[in-house]
Amino acid sequence: MNKALDFKIKGRIWIYSDSGTVIGEGRLKLLIGIDETGSISQAAKQMKMSYKKAWEMVNTMNLQFKTPIVVGSQGGVHGGGSKLSDNGKKLIEKYASLLEKNENFLCDEFLKMKF
Repeated sequence: MNKALDFKIKGRIWIYSDSGTVIGEGRLKLLIGIDETGSISQAAKQMKMSYKKAWEMVNTMNLQFKTPIVVGSQGGVHGGGSKLSDNGKKLIEKYASLLEKNENFLCDEFLKMKF
């Protein structure tokens, strides 16, 4: 029985330091969710993640940069919220670009392989 196989390739990239993970695909999704909802809590719910876990991820990222990636505001009449700093938006852009370039590279190299 000779069955043609449909192989695919996938790579993952994490940027990290001795202090922990700076960004990976999960953190990217979290940051995009915060940007869209204005809330760590809402972004965590969308990802089916606990608020505590999401907050810890944001805190770890924030501590690794000179300026925060996510900034929050205290509650009031309408409650608090969170938003991405300019640095946070740049991080998303640069990391997403890196992912795209990596995917293109892997696909190009994979096509050169003969099975």
